[in-house]
Amino acid sequence: MTLKPVAAGRRSLHLPAVSFLPGRSAPGGPAGSRGTAVRALYVAAAAALTGSGYIHGQLYADGYRFIHVVGVLFLVQSAASFALALLLLVAVFVRPSVLVPLGAAGAALGALAGFVASRTVGVFGFTERGLQPAPQALLSVLTEIAVVLLLSTAAVIRIRSLTARAD
Repeated sequence: MTLKPVAAGRRSLHLPAVSFLPGRSAPGGPAGSRGTAVRALYVAAAAALTGSGYIHGQLYADGYRFIHVVGVLFLVQSAASFALALLLLVAVFVRPSVLVPLGAAGAALGALAGFVASRTVGVFGFTERGLQPAPQALLSVLTEIAVVLLLSTAAVIRIRSLTARAD
């Protein structure tokens, strides 16, 4: 931040160029193609996370709400997925904390872990078999895997971008 004379006796405040978009440098810096890629990956991950949230909400409404403890977990997963998807969309315009994509990936990984546990050892006494209920089970697994892959790719791009600037 510098003060620069503008006219006799008057000063103007000039702030350094700051970018609020993830992966994008200040004006005059390297091209923002990496930033554009990260933003596109965030939008795609938000869409997949919204799909996962919708599926969990639908299953809750269709009867999982009556399953002790598990029903509430489905509702929490649905709400968390929608909230994190919204935060990822906000991250497209404002540089997010690293916690937003980590939280989104964690929610997807938690849902996948719950899926595996419900088909192996059970979750609070609740077990399921195969890809039932169909098609929600398969769609949920696919959307959650997509979230993890998309956000992992975005993280790799951001890390490479940071290490390229450091060189």
